[in-house]
Amino acid sequence: MASLSGWRTLPPGAVILEPGSSVKYKTASWRTLRPVIDQEKCIRCRLCWTYCPEPAILELEKPYTAKSGRTYKVTYEIDYDYCKGCGLCAEECPVKAITMVEEVR
Repeated sequence: MASLSGWRTLPPGAVILEPGSSVKYKTASWRTLRPVIDQEKCIRCRLCWTYCPEPAILELEKPYTAKSGRTYKVTYEIDYDYCKGCGLCAEECPVKAITMVEEVR
């Protein structure tokens, strides 16, 4: 019969032992739905960026000119390596510029 380790040998929980290590752990494989941003509808309110728990939404200094002629200084894109597909961004978007679509692998 194998002996089990005692609780004293377990590493501490909810403690980051190596700062900055989260970039090593890509979580995209968890996703069943993926968010897609419609740049034409997006008003750059930053709510998706604010509410994303990962943060998988990137605010890029990349100008975008809408078909209406309005120019924005920033563009929001999703880092699909870290997006878990929770849908908070789509839920919080006031203009429904983000839709959740089925993940295809």
